[in-house]
Amino acid sequence: MAQLINSTTPLDEARDVLKGLFDLKFTKAVEKETAPIYEHLKDRIPEIEWQFYAPLIRQINQLKREKDAVILAHNYQTPQIYHGVADVVGDSLQLAIEATKVSQSTIIQCGVHFMAETSKLLNPEKTVLIPDARAGCSLASSITAEDVMAMREQYPGVPVVTYVNTSAEVKAVTDICCTSSNALDIVEGLDSDTVMMIPDQYLAQNTAKKTKKKIITWAGACEVHETFTAGDIAELREAYPGAKIIAHPECPTDVIDACDFSGSTSGMINWVKTKKPKNVVMVTECSMSDNVAAETPGVQFLKGCNICPHMKRINLENILWSLHTGTEEVTVDPAIAEKARGAVERMIEFGKDKKAKRKS
Repeated sequence: MAQLINSTTPLDEARDVLKGLFDLKFTKAVEKETAPIYEHLKDRIPEIEWQFYAPLIRQINQLKREKDAVILAHNYQTPQIYHGVADVVGDSLQLAIEATKVSQSTIIQCGVHFMAETSKLLNPEKTVLIPDARAGCSLASSITAEDVMAMREQYPGVPVVTYVNTSAEVKAVTDICCTSSNALDIVEGLDSDTVMMIPDQYLAQNTAKKTKKKIITWAGACEVHETFTAGDIAELREAYPGAKIIAHPECPTDVIDACDFSGSTSGMINWVKTKKPKNVVMVTECSMSDNVAAETPGVQFLKGCNICPHMKRINLENILWSLHTGTEEVTVDPAIAEKARGAVERMIEFGKDKKAKRKS
């Protein structure tokens, strides 16, 4: 079976087209132009690999300007994407907010499919592309709109807080979205003693430990984070004495209890930049620690991570292909989009209101 560059196009066919249209040789000019980027990444990317990445980075950065495109990249993208071609980087909440501010006519979403859908919801008039539509999410696929409606029937009147890591169809039948960074605040802000928090069971359980409200959960989980165990943390402590171990709240509760800090993607990054531990282990997706390491000299990042196979479907070759061909476009049924947009916008407005209250 032929390899594909995205969900439909053979990789060899796409490579032939790209080589015919773009100069993808590692020349002295390419080396000089991309040198500032590589200086940032030389401890993360071997020089021999950079000779393949650099021409692609140069062509992508040129073509996105010609195409009036902006590249949004999640923290789990590889360093060559995150530091090499991304215009906006961040976690799910940051990308959702920044998606509403971009002026370009085309958004290239370097993340998984629900993130591209969220950008489309917030920018219905813009073209939103994902370099590989196969970039899914185990958490998003764990629940359907029908599942949510069945829960509503079982718990009438109970508000539904839905993790942004879900499909537009699921968002459309929820009351408000959340991310791992604002989940507790949103639960606490609802006028109800009982809240349904879906679909990540571990985020819900870890949130429940911080609130007096009753949290009704769904048995969904992120395949990157659910496999970590408290035993893994014990092994890491034995292997790396004195290292600080921090984890994402999508991990099981016993993992969180065994760590030194737990926080959202942005929360973990801010913790490292503020605390500046000598040695740290990020219990999350592997590329995130690589990306943060490039921004925090003096902190040694020790490996204790998992790779998200969905995030890794996005690469420099299919970003360039996406820019060149205008594929793969993400669309949302207008009837679903209107309702789903409301849940995301309520989440964003909640954050703005809270920020305003802090200033007053």
